[in-house]
Amino acid sequence: MEHNMILSASGWRKIFTEDKNGESSSKEIGNDNKILSYLIGSTFSEYIKSVTGKASPEVVIATDTRPTGAEIARVILNACSCNEIKPVYLGYASAPEIMAYAKNFDGFIYISASHNPVGHNGIKFGLSDGGVLEGGEAKKVIESFKKKCAEITQDEQAALLKKLEGIPAVGAAKYYKKQSLKSYEKFIRHVISGCEKPAAQKVIFNEIKKACKKNPLTLVCDMNGSARGASIDKKFIPSCKIKLESFNDIPGQIVHAIIPEPENLVHCADKMQQMQKDGITSALLGYMPDCDGDRGNIVYWNEKTQTAQPIPAQEVFALCVMAELSFEYWKNPSAKNLAVAVNCPTSMRIDEIASSLGAKVFRAEVGEANVVNLAREKRAEGFNVRIFGEGSNGGNITYPSAVRDPVATIFALVKLLSLRDTKNGEGLFHIWCKKSGQEDKYRNDFTLADVISTLPAYTTTGVSEDRAVLQVKMEDKGKLKENFKTEFEKFFSDRKAEFETEGIFSWTCCLTNGTKETVGDENWNNANGGLKVRFHDKNGNPVAFIWMRPSGTEPVFRVMCDVKGNNQNLEKKLLQWETEILKKADE
Repeated sequence: MEHNMILSASGWRKIFTEDKNGESSSKEIGNDNKILSYLIGSTFSEYIKSVTGKASPEVVIATDTRPTGAEIARVILNACSCNEIKPVYLGYASAPEIMAYAKNFDGFIYISASHNPVGHNGIKFGLSDGGVLEGGEAKKVIESFKKKCAEITQDEQAALLKKLEGIPAVGAAKYYKKQSLKSYEKFIRHVISGCEKPAAQKVIFNEIKKACKKNPLTLVCDMNGSARGASIDKKFIPSCKIKLESFNDIPGQIVHAIIPEPENLVHCADKMQQMQKDGITSALLGYMPDCDGDRGNIVYWNEKTQTAQPIPAQEVFALCVMAELSFEYWKNPSAKNLAVAVNCPTSMRIDEIASSLGAKVFRAEVGEANVVNLAREKRAEGFNVRIFGEGSNGGNITYPSAVRDPVATIFALVKLLSLRDTKNGEGLFHIWCKKSGQEDKYRNDFTLADVISTLPAYTTTGVSEDRAVLQVKMEDKGKLKENFKTEFEKFFSDRKAEFETEGIFSWTCCLTNGTKETVGDENWNNANGGLKVRFHDKNGNPVAFIWMRPSGTEPVFRVMCDVKGNNQNLEKKLLQWETEILKKADE
C-alpha cells in the first residue's frame, strides 16, 4: 500500500485527516491511515526489541494536541501490545516532557507534526537517551516500514481493520503522567542551571528568585491549545517567583495557526500590550509554543518604543547563544573548549557571537536530529557544547536536553536579565559586552532592548515567508543542484561588476549532509542535503549567503538568504537572484 509519508530522522509526517485537508480539525483518520498507524507501531516494536534484546521492552507513548492524535495513538498502542511491548500512555505531553521521561524506559513514540498545520500529524521515535533516533538507526526503521507497506496484502488489510473495530480508545494513565511531569521538572532544573547536583542548582535558582523579587517579572504565554497546557509551565514558572499569565491554555483548543512565527506571535504581543496599558509593567517577556511544545519564540516589551514586539527566530537563537555562553563564563571564568552546533542556514551572526566568546561553530544539515547528533559527536571530541539548535527555526537546545524547549529558551533570557553584576563578579550581559568589545554599551539598569541592540546586525529571510518556499518540478534534487551550479557560475560571471558594487568579490560552496559539512566541493550534487553559497568581500571575509534544501517534512523546496548588516535591499536581491537561477535550473 502507498504510505504517502515524508520520512526523515527528525520525524515522519503527512496529512492524517480522512478528508485529506491539511487545515482540517477532523478527528477521523480513515482506514488507510489506521493501517499505516498499525504498521508504524509494529515496525518500531520490532526495532526496539532488536536493539534492546528484551522480550518485552517498555515504551512511552504520547501525543501533541492535534485532533487526530488520539485515534493514531489507539492503533499504535494496540500494535505495540500485539508485539509484546509494554506501552506507557501519557495522553497529551510536550516533546521535551516525553523525551525527559523516556530516560526511565526503553524508548518512546511521540505522535506529533510539530509546527505543521492542524490536519497534519506524524511520528518521532527515540530510545532512552532523550533524543530522536540518530540518522543511521532512523534509516533502519524507515526501510523496515517501507517493506511492511509494500508487502501487506488486501486481505491482511481487511483483517486488520476488522480487528481494530472493536478496540476501545485508551485513557492516559494518571500515575505515569504525574511521574512524567515530576521527571521533566527535575530535568529542566538541570538544563537551566547547567548543574546536576540539587545544591548547586539551588544557588542559581535562588539568584533568579532574588532578582525577580527585586524587579518583578511576568511572563505572558499564548499556549494556543498546545501540549504546554498539559505540561509543567503553570507550576514550575511561578515556583521561580515569576508570574505567568497564560491564555488559550486548554489543551486541544487550537485557536490560530500553529507555527510560532511573527504572524502568529501578534496574539501574545496584543495581550502584553493590553497588560502594560492596564498598569502591569512587569509584563516584559512572552512566548508562544508550537503544538508539541518544543519550540517557542519570544515577544518582549520594548520600553524605548513602548510596544510589545516579536523577536525574529534567528535573533531569539542568537540571544540564547549569547546568554548560555556567557553563563558558562559566569559559572567558570576559565571555561574552555566551548562550541555551538547549528544547522546550515543559521545566520552568520552566530559565528560572530561565538567568536567573541571564544567558542567554535559547527554546522549540520537541517533537521533537529542532525544538530543533536553533531553536538554529541563534538562532545565526544572534548568540546563543551552547552547550547545548540536550528537557529533558522528559532528556539534552542540546552545540554543535557536533546530537544528544543521553550522553558529553556525563556530562562536563557531570564538568566540574562536576572544574573547581574554583584560584588562577587560580573553578570551575563556585562560579560558579553566586555568580551565583544562593547563595554561602553553596558549600564547597570539595562533592559532586553539594550541587550538586543548589542547583537551583530544581520538581515535574514524568515523561514515562514512565502518567498522562502518554492515548488520545483524536478524530482532528482541532486540533479537540480548540478544544474544550479552551472547556471549560478554563469550568472556570477556575467554580473561580476554588479556583485562587486554590493561588496561581493568571491564565493564558496558549502554542502551539508547529516552531521557532515563539506566546504569547497566541486560536486554540488549532494542529493537531498543542504547547499549554501557563501559570499566574501575583497578581503575574503564572509558577508552573505544563499541557501537551499528540499524539506524533509513537507513537499516543498526551501530557500533563504543571510546578509551582514541592516541591508534589506541586498537580502531581497540575492534571494530573488537565487530564485531566478533555481527556476532556470528546474527547466
